[in-house]
Amino acid sequence: MSFLGIHNAIERNTGLLIFGILFVASIGGLVQVLPTMLEDTLAAPADKVVPYSALELAGRDLYIRESCSTCHSQQVRPLLAETRRYGPYSRAGEFAYDRPFLWGSKRTGPDLHRLSGKYTDAWHRLHMTDPRSVVPGSIMPSYPWLAQRAANAGDDIVARMRALQRLGTPYTAEQLAAAPAALEGKTELDALIAYLQVLGRFASDDAPEEHAGH
Repeated sequence: MSFLGIHNAIERNTGLLIFGILFVASIGGLVQVLPTMLEDTLAAPADKVVPYSALELAGRDLYIRESCSTCHSQQVRPLLAETRRYGPYSRAGEFAYDRPFLWGSKRTGPDLHRLSGKYTDAWHRLHMTDPRSVVPGSIMPSYPWLAQRAANAGDDIVARMRALQRLGTPYTAEQLAAAPAALEGKTELDALIAYLQVLGRFASDDAPEEHAGH
């Protein structure tokens, strides 16, 4: 039977068509999934990577709560246009303790994975409460309530750290015990800024050093 004949037979037979689609899709899925399951280095923390502190973790939870990943990605791809604008491309080991991942899929605003140290805390404070005061024309919404709410309002930071500990994050008993005190007197804005200031802090020393423009 010719190739055209086989093609016509598959098109006319619903069962064969469904099987063919599933077969081809499964090959594509295995090509993507198997390397990540077999390559241990993809799950191992990169050099100097440590778990988020209590304040940084609280800020990360706020980042998720406020849906920041809807407009900002955290994944610099290994493309010249991206490394020139945002900085060194992202490595798998940098995300070892990220649960869930916040890579994002859309950039209404810039990628944030190399944001660490680019701006001062004071700049971030202004940017979060009144974005247009530091970036004229910005379409980012303001978040004034973050400066009015206590970072430890839910008082569940230890429970969250314990949950991550069960998933493999190496928090120590001392870190768990000190977590509530680390959030005392801090606002949600303080916590979010602490998180933003560590994004990309573990960039590889041998990666390109270009930095992003806002």
